[in-house]
Amino acid sequence: MGMAASKVPALRLSGISKSYGKVRALDNLSFDVPEGRFFVLFGPSSVGKTTTLRTIAGLVATDSGRLEINGHDVTTAPIAGRGVSMVFQSFALYPHLTVYENFAYPLKEEGVGREEIDTRVKETAAMLKLSHRLERKPNTLSGGEQQRVALGRSLIRRPKILLLDEPLTNLDAKLRHDMRAELKRLHRQFGMTIVYATPDELEALSMGEEIAVMRDGAVVQRGTPDELYEQPIDTYVAGKIGSPHMNMVKATLAADLASLDTPLGKLLSGRRLHSATAGEAALVGIRPSDLRPAAPGETAVPSRVHLIEPLGDVTVVSVEAGGETLRMVLPEQSAAALKPGDDVPVAIDLSKIHIFRAASGQVMT
Repeated sequence: MGMAASKVPALRLSGISKSYGKVRALDNLSFDVPEGRFFVLFGPSSVGKTTTLRTIAGLVATDSGRLEINGHDVTTAPIAGRGVSMVFQSFALYPHLTVYENFAYPLKEEGVGREEIDTRVKETAAMLKLSHRLERKPNTLSGGEQQRVALGRSLIRRPKILLLDEPLTNLDAKLRHDMRAELKRLHRQFGMTIVYATPDELEALSMGEEIAVMRDGAVVQRGTPDELYEQPIDTYVAGKIGSPHMNMVKATLAADLASLDTPLGKLLSGRRLHSATAGEAALVGIRPSDLRPAAPGETAVPSRVHLIEPLGDVTVVSVEAGGETLRMVLPEQSAAALKPGDDVPVAIDLSKIHIFRAASGQVMT
């Protein structure tokens, strides 16, 4: 660990729990975010992403645990001094104020002088391509423009930490694509710490430098997009990261602890599993990109083509093998020769298969 590792993180949550009546929204939640990182909280709705952001912002008082910002304990500190700004899913703009006044409002509240306000409003508007909209009211703007105003109102305060709660959910696909690029650009330009909550896998993988996968109010696994894709810790993470989803095949561990009996035949994992017992029920995870039509003479699983879905430069081919449906992702040209009903032997890249315990879903090592 070099010098960088000893730096105080921008944000640290330690053992934070929060219940609403019988519902446990956060369950002993712990993670830290290095300064300047674009950090994504990822998972389906109701896993605790919004509660986590609201806790960091100071809008939620926790039942237990500790929250630190830049090394200072702010668990019970007031909202104002935290240096944190949050953009909600609903933009919550002031409808009776112009864009200029919406931008200026938080600075007026902080007692910033008029000239400084004017400079910062114009800078922020230029950066968000809203200079020509400053005199308009929010309800005359498009959804994308309203979103940029909401963002600008948070950025103008120059927060140390920017919290974004599913900010692109209400936008159409084209705008979401543009705003993703815009947010990454702003992140590079300002170098601030961003914590971004989303249920959208594409958004998480394309924007997050680091991703925390959440489930039931806690972080299941965190890592770079590549780490989560290549080394999922359990079937939950494996199923959430990677599109199309990983193929899962029921299996039983053989006595040698290195091979598995499956409906596709015996699969050799190429490694001895230390945390397993012979005869244990397992799930074999195979990424669609780790399957392909076999070359002549290669070890293969017999299969029949079931469905072909062209997706531009790649094609998803579903095959039936041993009573299982497997999806494989092929380059467009190698899928062109296939049609439903064709018999095709399939080769599996056994060095890349994932083996999970059937009982718990945890990865076997």
